[in-house]
Amino acid sequence: MSGVLTSPTAIKPKLGAKESPDSEWPEAWLMTNIVEDKKAENRMTPNVPVEAAELRELGLSYWKMDAENYTYPIQSVPWNPNDSMDPKLIQIRNDRGYSYADIITIHPDHLTGYEEKTHAFFKEHIHDAEEIRYVVDGSGYFDVRDKEDRW
Repeated sequence: MSGVLTSPTAIKPKLGAKESPDSEWPEAWLMTNIVEDKKAENRMTPNVPVEAAELRELGLSYWKMDAENYTYPIQSVPWNPNDSMDPKLIQIRNDRGYSYADIITIHPDHLTGYEEKTHAFFKEHIHDAEEIRYVVDGSGYFDVRDKEDRW
C-alpha cells in the first residue's frame, strides 16, 4: 500500500487534494502497554481497532497514492517535491505549504545506521512542524496518542 499520512502539529485546512475514504485508510489499533519487540504489531488482546474517523478527530490525514506510476529515488536528503511528476503529491504539498521533504529507504542495505535509526524511530519524540510520511513500498508503524493518552 502506498499513501501519505500526516500528523498534526497544527491542523491545516483541507483544500484541493481530497482525502481517502475510510475504506482506504491503513489499519489502526491500540497498542499493548508493554512492548518487547519494537518492530512487532504490539496489538492488545483482543485487538482494539481504531477507526479512520477517530484518527481524523486527532488531526491525522491520509491520501492513497499511485506509487506504481511514478519513480522516486532510494534516498534523497533533502528532496525537492517539485521534482515529482505526481500531480496529487504536488497538490498536497502546495495545499499544505510544505517546503521540505526527504526520501529514505528503511532497509539495512539503504539506510546508514539502520539499527540505530529504527531504534530512534520508536522512541517518543515531537516535531515542531506538521509531519508527512509517503510510504512508497513496504510497511511501518506510526504511534499516535489518542485523547485519553493511549497509544
